[in-house]
Amino acid sequence: MSGKDNTLIVIGGPTASGKSEIAVELARKIGGEVVSADSMQVYKYMDIGSAKITLEEMMGIPHYMIDVAEPTEEFHVARYAHEAKECIKSIQSRGKTPILCGGTGFYIQAVAYDIDFSDSGADENYRRELAAYAERAGSEALHRRLQEIDPESAKSIHPNNLKRVIRALEYYRETGETMSDHNARESGRTSPYNLHFFVVTCDRQTLYERIDRRVDFMMEMGLLDEVRYLQAMGLRRDMVSMQGLGYKEMLDYLDGKYDLSEAVRILKRDSRHYAKRQLTWFKREKEAVWINREDYGNDTMQIVDHIAACCS
Repeated sequence: MSGKDNTLIVIGGPTASGKSEIAVELARKIGGEVVSADSMQVYKYMDIGSAKITLEEMMGIPHYMIDVAEPTEEFHVARYAHEAKECIKSIQSRGKTPILCGGTGFYIQAVAYDIDFSDSGADENYRRELAAYAERAGSEALHRRLQEIDPESAKSIHPNNLKRVIRALEYYRETGETMSDHNARESGRTSPYNLHFFVVTCDRQTLYERIDRRVDFMMEMGLLDEVRYLQAMGLRRDMVSMQGLGYKEMLDYLDGKYDLSEAVRILKRDSRHYAKRQLTWFKREKEAVWINREDYGNDTMQIVDHIAACCS
């Protein structure tokens, strides 16, 4: 397989489903390189909580869109899509096959279907006003405002996902169109790539056990110390980067809101809820071929062989 045929392989799926390992082995097999589609792995210094792939796990395969932003920055989908598409062009120009791998459906959609999420009309003052309202009245109150104007978007965006709630409200104010109408219109687009879209999943109970084990491993690896280090760097709770799973729960512990065991329990619970929302997102993808791990005996190489055969 060659990047010259404009192929793009997508490996999506919920957190802890084993996407990264599959992407690396697939890249080794077909001569590919990996572009991360994870909204937390773009940030430097946020390694443990984002389950960032390590150099050892990369096994010599080049990875892109990791550590491209300071955690003090607000990293938006428009910037991600622009930079990721440049990476894909570069990979293809060298005769390699790009593999877009991650669980942030919004990022994958923006790249795979070349959707324009330009922030050209962004109103920074309105954005700050909404963030201040959420701080004052609570994220649920802001989410109710979204529910009033765009119930479809409110259904798919969790109240705690302030970044997306604010963007949906801001988009409506800028354009007079709801974000759900925008997404419905854009979902009719065809991909500019020779697209092969796979979603990796497994039995729900197995997935939840994998998530729990991952959280336990993060704690063993020093997630709490990582959050302390980020605090010492001057990062605050109201920054987009610190609202990611793992970071906000550890901040709650450090602020005395919970004891550590309760913070870990909440992190596991919220990670399971996040996985459910990811699965809901991917179910809307008409192009996606679902890969159930149990159908391959949980054997990564069997899955890789199947994906490679589908793309050949």
